[in-house]
This record gives sequence, C-alpha cells and structure tokens, in this order.
Amino acid sequence: MNYFLLAETDFFRLINEAGDCNMETAYTAFATQVIELCNGGMDMNLTVIALAYIEIELQHHPVRNLSEEKREIAAYVSKALSFVRKMQKFLATPQVPPLISANNATETTASLLQWTGNAIDLVELIYGIDVMGCINNGNMPLKQLAPLLYKIFGVDSKDCYRFYTDIKRRKNESRTYFLDRMQEKLNERMLRDEELERMRR
Repeated sequence: MNYFLLAETDFFRLINEAGDCNMETAYTAFATQVIELCNGGMDMNLTVIALAYIEIELQHHPVRNLSEEKREIAAYVSKALSFVRKMQKFLATPQVPPLISANNATETTASLLQWTGNAIDLVELIYGIDVMGCINNGNMPLKQLAPLLYKIFGVDSKDCYRFYTDIKRRKNESRTYFLDRMQEKLNERMLRDEELERMRR
C-alpha cells in the first residue's frame, strides 16, 4: 500500500520546487485525489494514514521562508492543509442520511431502501428487534412486525417462521451469524474512528 501517494502529486512537487506554474490546476487535482481517497474506494486504514502523513507534511512545509513574490504558493499550502483537515473531520463523523417526513414514511422508505443481503439475515434482524422489544414497547406482535419490516426493506413477504426454524437448527455455539458479524464490524468501525480521532489530536 502506498501511504505517500498524496505526496507524489504534481501539487506537492510544485510547492516543493516553488516554481512559477499554474498552482490552481495542481491544487484542484490534489483536492480531487483527496476526495477520491476519502470516497471509500480504498482501505480506510490507508486513507487515514495517507491523510495524516500529508497533513504533517503540509503543516511543516517551509513556506515561511519563501520570498514575497512566492507567497501565492504559501496560500495554496494553507488551502490544501485546511482541506485535508476538513476531510479528516468528515471521515471521523458518522454520516447519517436526512430523516424523511412523517407523511407517507413507509412508502417513501420502501421505495428508497432495498435489502441486498440474504433473506435469512433479515429474519435474524427482525427476530432480534422483536426480542429486544424496541418497537412500540414490545407490544407489536411478530406477525405484524415482520411484514412491515419486509415492506420497508423492499422485500416480498417471506415465511419468517421457516427461516427462523433454519436459524434454530444451526449447530454452532452462536446461531445468530448475521447479528454476530454486525456486532463485530460495528466494533471494528468504532475502533477505526477512535484511531482517526487520536491521530487528529
């Protein structure tokens, strides 16, 4: 993995050479690469390390030693540093979609959401919600809850109990494969977020 890819951009080469080139074009290309890096196309650990490295390089760049006529370069270094820090903050903040209005909430949600996992995983989730009593203080029967959640996730009505029977027949110590993976992945995400927050301090 190339942790130094942002330092290999034309923008970084230009600020190091302090040349009389089009800094605007190079800065735009640099910002675009930062956006692409943060857009989830690469390993999050690579992204965090690459941003931390380039932040330090920009923060300690010797722009203060440039002559007066080269001050434009110093301004672009400051812009790049600010942009990198904003993107680090963006990555550290959980992205929550806007809430939909109460009117036609179920229909709107159903048209926006599509369950793309296995049907048996959705059944695990539905039974988990049911046993936790999270909906209507646990007063909604499973036979009402399941069709509603199927509709929200854009899934044709299934025989929920048949899938539940298959889950019960699993032989492992824990039979809730999907919920266990969810718990593991959520804990990993929180550890990554905490590591990013520590690196930003």
